[in-house]
Amino acid sequence: MRKGHGQTISYYLMGRTALSACQADQRFSYCCYLPESYEETGTQRYPLAVLVHGSLRDATNLRDQFIDFAEANQCVLLAPLFPCGIEEPGDTHNYKRILYRGIRYDEILLSMIDEIAGLYRLETDKLLMHGFSGGGQFVHRFFYLYPERLAAVSIGAPGVVTLPDPDKPWWRGTGDMKAIFGREPDLAAMREVAVQMVVGGDDIETWDVTVSPKSSNWMEGINETGATRVERLRSLEAAFLTRGIAVRFDVVPGVEHIGYLVHPPVKDFFADMLRRRRD
Repeated sequence: MRKGHGQTISYYLMGRTALSACQADQRFSYCCYLPESYEETGTQRYPLAVLVHGSLRDATNLRDQFIDFAEANQCVLLAPLFPCGIEEPGDTHNYKRILYRGIRYDEILLSMIDEIAGLYRLETDKLLMHGFSGGGQFVHRFFYLYPERLAAVSIGAPGVVTLPDPDKPWWRGTGDMKAIFGREPDLAAMREVAVQMVVGGDDIETWDVTVSPKSSNWMEGINETGATRVERLRSLEAAFLTRGIAVRFDVVPGVEHIGYLVHPPVKDFFADMLRRRRD
């Protein structure tokens, strides 16, 4: 993005932006992408797609993989970065659980959204949100908390799923959410959100899915939703459908646990959602 006459936003915060520290908590950061059409002095407002990384924390790569979508659909991208080892050296899970070691990762993300909404012209009342693997864990739990903030959510191949079941404790189910978060699932609002679940057809390895009793993720019954990511996502789909939440389920044939290879149906899903909003 070329710096234009009268521009006050830094060159490095336009187009494919640098990583910026979140001002609400500078342990966390984010990057964005603004379409080439974005002009600081313009009037057009842009929808926002939030892309949540997996366990490798490759936020900038994930952002870059959606630039073609952003240009084709005139949409701004936000990719947060939630590093490993926050509050606990060696920890790789943290953000996936929403609440971890006293940190509310949902609130950190909402702070990032508010921060960029103060800098750019964005439509942030109804977001698009996609996450794959660890990001898929985060986004479906965020969906339980904030359906009113989402126009569409794409849940990609989570290794562990939280069922919308108030009789199961968090985070096997949604029991105790009111006590933990001050919010509980609003099923009526969830039914208003377009939901996609997406997974590779060959995403059937179990080594990174089966939770051991020695794991910090262990809960009694945590492995009951299936042996593979495909089976666990199907369990989540069935639980959604039982509660009247419609789901578009995309299986990408021949694909293992590789995030960018499931992006085509995600981009199609989001593009369709944006067309409907504009129409």
